[in-house]
Amino acid sequence: MPAVVDVFWSFRSPYSYLATPRLVRLAADWDVEAQVRVVLPLAVRKPDFFATVNPLWPPYLLRDTFRIAEYHGIPYGWPQPDPIVQDYATRQVAAEQPYIHRLTRLGVEASLRGRGLRFVDEVSRVIWGGTVRGWHEGTHLADAAARADLELAAMDRAVAVDPARYDAIIARNQADLEAAGHWGVPTMVLDGEPFFGQDRIELLLWRLGQRGVERRT
Repeated sequence: MPAVVDVFWSFRSPYSYLATPRLVRLAADWDVEAQVRVVLPLAVRKPDFFATVNPLWPPYLLRDTFRIAEYHGIPYGWPQPDPIVQDYATRQVAAEQPYIHRLTRLGVEASLRGRGLRFVDEVSRVIWGGTVRGWHEGTHLADAAARADLELAAMDRAVAVDPARYDAIIARNQADLEAAGHWGVPTMVLDGEPFFGQDRIELLLWRLGQRGVERRT
């Protein structure tokens, strides 16, 4: 049986996006089942987060994420529009969040269909790749879903039947993330051990080797 790695991931996290190509390679190269478990971003889970964060953090995040993208050769740019609705001047997060709830529920549906990692990989490239303005318009998301062998319209219909079911799964994902010992994303969990951050993937690979998980031939 393949080793199971839970991947706690958010559509608003640039670090989740920057980790995804390496997670795709991990799942391809190792006898691992990467189970994507999407969560809502911290800005939605804790809307007062930005009111207390150190003002140096947002500009450092931009510097750091562009540097990581350059280092790994990953196309990158801040999304247009941002997956969460927020006033950047006041840092106030809007009560209505049309983009992130749809994206996160779709992420749940993709995982239920066994295409979670492929879906977040394709969709995050559209959102965070720096070349698409208006990723929520036209056929951008539908085309990304199709590249993951999914039909966006069918996924939207499935969610619309019982959105509360998807919200319950998202809430359980968030609770399981904290139970594993962290709150941020991306966090990979192997046998109850959390590996937080895109810069912990190498440690996860080391641990897989320690556990005797085989590389695929």
